[in-house]
Amino acid sequence: MTPLEDDGDGEALDALLRRFLAEDIGRADVTTEATVPPGTQAQGEIVAKSECVVSGLPVARRVFELLDPELAWSREAPAGVAVSPPAVLARLAGRARSILTSERVALNLLQRMSGIATETRRFVDAVAGTGCRILDTRKTVPGLRPFDRQAVRDGGGVNHRYDLTEMVLIKDNHRRLAGGVARAVAAARASAPSGTPIEVEIESENDLSEALAAGAERILIDNQPPETVARWCATAKAARAAGRPIFVEASGNMRLETVRDYALAGVDAVSVGSLTHSVRAADVSLELSQG
Repeated sequence: MTPLEDDGDGEALDALLRRFLAEDIGRADVTTEATVPPGTQAQGEIVAKSECVVSGLPVARRVFELLDPELAWSREAPAGVAVSPPAVLARLAGRARSILTSERVALNLLQRMSGIATETRRFVDAVAGTGCRILDTRKTVPGLRPFDRQAVRDGGGVNHRYDLTEMVLIKDNHRRLAGGVARAVAAARASAPSGTPIEVEIESENDLSEALAAGAERILIDNQPPETVARWCATAKAARAAGRPIFVEASGNMRLETVRDYALAGVDAVSVGSLTHSVRAADVSLELSQG
């Protein structure tokens, strides 16, 4: 479990957010301390200025609360809802200095998470009705993976493995260094903890045959056109029809214009690295007034 996936792990989330605040504040917020008198109270609204799917408001709230535990907060938009500008996402009130000092960290996370949720929703909508799921990948900025994964879920996507422990995923370099697909799968079965899923990335029909013969439970078809994916997927599903449950995934530079073609090829899921590695942040701002 990760800090955002396990509600009982608030201390881990707070530790991350405190690190982010320390990075941004440095020794002191010299601008706020110079211009805003102590004891000043402020109230304001967090406003979406671009169309987006909302994600990250609980995180933003916690950032503000770490510097002002008495902050008053009213969330106006639930996670996963699509909004059009100008949309008030939340209202807050509290110590002006604390709000200003924590503003950038709170908004950075909120903008990124809402951007990821928005892009995820576009992909989810593109494959609607096919039964295909949209997966994220480990292509995340170090330190931000828990937030990115929550945003993918808020956008309607599904999380792939969180870290290298959760699954054996045999990719091209593993295959070459192990001496082929069969040897890699056999070695994984012999040494990985019992019950660990084994997925094999394939790039040829020979790879597919070896993976199926070796008993791989998951097939990842990488960087192939939809026509090839459909053919190889049919082969894998024939093995499933023979009594072996096999999960088929497609990946490789997935784009909105083509992802439905891959979904219609029959795969169970499409993994999309761009959801997190090339996110375009939502436009969100904090508008304050004294009060």
